[in-house]
This record gives sequence, C-alpha cells and structure tokens, in this order.
Amino acid sequence: MSEHTGDVTMSGDACAAEDERYMREALAEARAAAAEGEVPIGAVVVCGGAVIARAHNRREADADPSAHAEFRAMTEAARVLGRWRLTGCTVYVTLEPCCMCAGLMVNARIDRCVYGAADPKGGAAGTLYRLNNDARLNHAFPVTAGVLAGSCAELLRSFFAERRARGARPVDEGTACGPAPESGAPACAATHRAALRVLLAVDSFKGSATSVETEAWLAEGLSKAAPDARLTSLPVADGGEGTLEAVHAACGGEVVERSVAGPLGDAVAAAYVRAHDADGRPIAVIEMARAAGLALSDASEASAFAATTYGVGELVRAAVAEGARTVYLGLGGSATNDGGAGFLQALGAELVQKDGAPLAPGLAGLERAAHIDLAPARRLIADVELIALTDVRSPLLGRRGALRVFGPQKGMPREGARLEEAERWMTDYAGLLTRARDALDGTDLAVGAPGARPRSLAGVPGAGAAGGLGAAVLALGGTLVSGIDAVLDLAGFDDEARAADLIITGEGALDEQTAAGKVPVGVARRAKRVNPQARVVAVAGARADDLAAVYDAGIDLVLPILRRPMALSEALEPAEARANLVAVGEEAMRAYLLGR
Repeated sequence: MSEHTGDVTMSGDACAAEDERYMREALAEARAAAAEGEVPIGAVVVCGGAVIARAHNRREADADPSAHAEFRAMTEAARVLGRWRLTGCTVYVTLEPCCMCAGLMVNARIDRCVYGAADPKGGAAGTLYRLNNDARLNHAFPVTAGVLAGSCAELLRSFFAERRARGARPVDEGTACGPAPESGAPACAATHRAALRVLLAVDSFKGSATSVETEAWLAEGLSKAAPDARLTSLPVADGGEGTLEAVHAACGGEVVERSVAGPLGDAVAAAYVRAHDADGRPIAVIEMARAAGLALSDASEASAFAATTYGVGELVRAAVAEGARTVYLGLGGSATNDGGAGFLQALGAELVQKDGAPLAPGLAGLERAAHIDLAPARRLIADVELIALTDVRSPLLGRRGALRVFGPQKGMPREGARLEEAERWMTDYAGLLTRARDALDGTDLAVGAPGARPRSLAGVPGAGAAGGLGAAVLALGGTLVSGIDAVLDLAGFDDEARAADLIITGEGALDEQTAAGKVPVGVARRAKRVNPQARVVAVAGARADDLAAVYDAGIDLVLPILRRPMALSEALEPAEARANLVAVGEEAMRAYLLGR
C-alpha cells in the first residue's frame, strides 16, 4: 500500500520510492516559494523518467490568480514539449490541486497526479471534488495522494506560524491549508490521515446498470455509512460490454463513430475509442460486439451460420488508418462463428474457394474454403500491436471449442448432424489458417518462429473466443491477454489500489465463471498483489452456492444486492437497481467498519 503518513511510507516498492524522489524535487520548489514570501507550494512535471518542468507558487509576486505552482509547471512543460497535450506526463505537487489546476490537468490530458498534503478547503483531486475521475468530463487520470504528506504539511504550517509570530496576516490563509484553529496541527495532514480510502472497480450489471452507474450508486451508500471516506471510481470491464466506457473514463480520448457491416450484412453504427497510453503512443480500443455482437442478431440457427466478423475488421482498419499503433480488441459478446474469416477479409487477406471466388460470409462460407493468403493483412498492420482482450480459454475445436461451448447461445444446434458438419468445416479452416501463417516464414511478415509457436492454431487456449476470432488474431501475429488485466493497466489500477483501505468490486452474477478471470477476481488478484492489507468486497445480483474459488482468489466478502425478494424483471429496473446498490454500498462499508 502506497499510503503515506508523514514521511513514512507503508510500501517499499520502486514506484513509491520514485514518487518520493520527485516529491522532494517539488518540496525544493516549495521552499523557494517560502523564501520569496509566497505560500510554500511547489510542483514538478516528469516525462520519460526526467523532470522537464518545475515551478512554485508566485501569485503575490506576479499579481496573477493563476500562478499556482502546478499550473505554472504544466504550462512550462507544454512549452518544453512543444504541444498542449501532456500525455505521458506525471505532475507532482506538494498540495492537493484546486479546481482550476485539476481542471487544467484534465484539459492537458496528463497521465497521473501525485500530491503531498490534502486540502480540505479546496482540494479537487479527492477531498472536496474528484475532477480527476468525473465521468462527465472527457479525460480521467489516477491520483496518488499523501506522498511525503508530513513534510509538505509541515512546510505550510511553519510558514503560517512564522507569519503569525511576526504579526503578519498569512497570505490567503483561508485557502492555503493553514493550521487547524485549535490544535495548531496541519488540517490537511490530519484530514489525510483520518480519511478512509475506498476504491470502486465494478463491472457493469448487464441489462441493468453500466459500470459508471453502478459505482455512482454504490458510492451513495458508502457515503451514508462513512461520510468522510474518500472514494475513487475506476469503471472497469473484461473486454466485453463496457470496455469502451471503462477505457474512455481512464484514458480520455475521443469516441469515434463509423458505419460498418453488421453480423448479418446490414450497415450498423459502431464506435471505438481513440486515445493515448501512458507512454504517449496512440491507441484504439474496440469492442467487437459493437460491430458483430449478439444484440445485432436474432440468435437463430440461420444467423449462427451466416454471421460475419467483417465489420470488426473494418473498425480495426479504420483505427489503423487514423493513426493507432496499438489496437485493443475486446472479444466478448459475439454473435459470430466464422473463425474470424470476415475479419481477415476486411483487413485485406485473401480467403478464396476452389474456383477462386472470395469466400462467402459466415460459418457457412467455411464449407468451401480452399486457400488463405494472410500477407496483405499482415502488411496493413505491420507496425501495429494487435492485442485481443478475453477471459475465454476455449480452443477453436473440440468438446471445449467455440462451436460447442458458445455456439448454442448464438443459435447453433447443441448436437446432431448439422453441428458435426460445422465442426468439419472449422477443422479444415483451422488447417488452412495455420498453413497460411506458416507460409509467411522466411519473409519480413513471418509470425513467430517455427518451434517457438504453437504448431496448430486450433488448440491454442483462447483461439475459440468470439467464435474463433481469437484464432484469426493469432494468425496475424496478435496476442490474447486477460481482458480485465489489460483494462486495469490502462486505468492505472495498481496506483489507486496501493492507496486504498477498502476495494469494492462486483458484477451481475458471481459463479464458477467469475473465478476464470472475470472482473471481480481480476480486481481482487491485482489488489492483493500490490496491497495485501486492503479488504476486497464483491457485490453481485446473484451468487452460486459454492464460491470457494472466488474467495481463494482474494475476495474477502461477497454481498448479494437484493433488499427484498423480487422478480428478475423488477430487479433489472433502473430505480430498483439503484436502490439495491445504494443499500449494499452502505452494508459493505458498515461491514468493513466492524472489523477496524
């Protein structure tokens, strides 16, 4: 846990040590401000492991209400970098930013803010406001609070004490985190030490509430039981529904809309998020379900055989054309069973029949597949990192394969001749896809090296995700990763979890699938790794009888959300969902307080 009390950190990790090093640079600026008679607040901006700008408070000297330390440091950083976007930058400041400075951080698209002393009279990064993580704004960033808080607060206290001793009125004492009226202790540090820190990282409750809504309603209940608790919300997802919203809330960026082919060929309006990662690289985040999801299909047998991933490929092609150098592709909620054939075609790969005609769409088209050439698609994404997000470990073929495990929910028959026939088509297609990958060996388009890659794409865990789209991603040299871990990385989860006392997670239902890598278990595992002392509570609309695997993964308590017996249709109504989540939020906090 990277919570700090005074100068003593409760974490010995490298990240905490680095934060302290740069905060000492900010403290040096704060002391320079004090020497000039200014309220001692200092700031530095770090980019690429180096301080690129430093500044201290100069409101009095410059007669400028905007001359706050972090404001001046950010404008200097923009001048040094030659751009207004401060992506890739972390701002270190000795006092929690006010609304003006936190607003500039949002507008500058900073990656992260680290502050020392909290400001109970004007703090806008967690104390009075949370501008850094307001879903209504177009950018969000993680905040690490309390780094060298004692030193930062003591510098302020000493400054004001000295001015009082000389009979001088402290400069703007009412908004500069002055000493508490009676004790003389720094109010900001006292507030920081006493504040219970709660991190919300909850998946959407499908059909009922988004991740953002769920966390907002839980926060209402948490605040009822602990009004002074400091709450931080990180909308999360595992690569399925809600992934775009979660990444947009964490990384900012733009939502880009495109018209693409839907699963059954009709044009659909889809969207992806265009943003920058922590290193400033342009990224795109795509939910394949936006172009080829179950919501766009009738889940009939005819649709199961006809649905195509072509529109997903169109979204990836558009993102690459518009500058993305890393593409995150969420594979949840698909309506397709085409092995990613349509996806490959949209990227330029040649998939043809024996007569040389292009392969027809969908699973049915695989019956006539005769040859695959991946080279054109590989060239298109040669400089692009393609990362598929999934919690599915199913291979392409067999008893645990795409058609048998996930096909029925898309309209596939559960057994019989039609299913066996489809399995034969998919088997032949998997062989063609593997040979097409191997045909690139010896060229600059080669995918991996013989002997250091799976001999066949069919048996790779996750190849069966999204009806086999996982296999197509692998054939192009892409990677399959845990969806929840990738989203947590993009959201800066580890930094927030280190500072948390209580972590709230959850989803609609907790069962054996949860332990396989869905949001609650993904959150719990990461939380316990970076902050073993934190308590993790999972809330759920429903739970299985046996949750041993879920508890073993790091969840400390599971709380069902229903306030009273009710039908599922009633529980899914927004008003009831809100009331249930507010109530369980209060219960979670009271349960935590019992054990303190």
